[in-house]
Amino acid sequence: MTPIAIVFLLLSIVVIWGGLVASMLFLARRPSRADYPAGGVDDADPDAPVIRDT
Repeated sequence: MTPIAIVFLLLSIVVIWGGLVASMLFLARRPSRADYPAGGVDDADPDAPVIRDT
C-alpha cells in the first residue's frame, strides 16, 4: 500500500470509530428526553380497521 492509502485508511478508521464512540458517549449522558410536550389522549379504537390512503 502506498503511504497516501495508509493515511486515508487511518483517517477513515478514526472518523468511523470516533463517531461511534462519540455517539455512545452522548447517549450515555442523555439517554432519552425527560420531558415531553403535552399531548392528546390516544382514544383510538383498537378494533377499528386501519385505513391507508395511498
